[in-house]
Amino acid sequence: MKIKWLGHSAFHIETATSKILIDPFFTGNPAFLDSERKEVTTGLTHILLTHGHGDHVGDTVAIAKETGAVVVANFDLCMWLGRQGVSAMEPGNTGGTIHLAGFSATFVNALHSSAQITEDGVSHSLGSANGLVLHFEDEPTLYHMGDTDIFSDMALVEELHQPEIGLVPIGDRFTMGGAVAALACQRYFKFSTAIPCHYGSFPIIDQTPENFVVGMDSASTKVATPAVGGVVTV
Repeated sequence: MKIKWLGHSAFHIETATSKILIDPFFTGNPAFLDSERKEVTTGLTHILLTHGHGDHVGDTVAIAKETGAVVVANFDLCMWLGRQGVSAMEPGNTGGTIHLAGFSATFVNALHSSAQITEDGVSHSLGSANGLVLHFEDEPTLYHMGDTDIFSDMALVEELHQPEIGLVPIGDRFTMGGAVAALACQRYFKFSTAIPCHYGSFPIIDQTPENFVVGMDSASTKVATPAVGGVVTV
């Protein structure tokens, strides 16, 4: 499995059978490298969304239309995307599992909001915010936490799914900060590898993963901090 960080919470996951984008926030993402776009959309099979905020939905509509990739998201968000011309979708909701070619995706809880604000200033709910647990046939189980704070039911995510790879938001202000994220990883999970995200993009969130790295110093989990565009192979 090759995991490429694309800045903010966007990742490209490549396995023997699938090429997956999670939360493809490219346009307007100060950290995204435009030179990556063609590579990470070529041969794309799936787009997975944790929730409906613009910095996670990102370029989903354009990429889905361009590639024909199947979009996996909560029901409300899928219906909203359908009104914008996305046709290949697999809607789900918290607790549900969707079986796809080569892997499955389970929607788990996240403590966050999920909405889009229209030009008239009205906020429209787009379902619950979620984390996503991906089980592969011959690859490590991966958990993208989405945007969230720590919560005690993370223990159930570990009990039910035993994820080996954690994609962990650490930027503070809109998610848990690095120290709390480190606590979550060590108290509730047995990750072999943790990759921090949701930092270093906008100036009002943490710019480095330092607090997370320091907090994980005594853990057995490997902390990988790739540069934007960098690949972690597991």
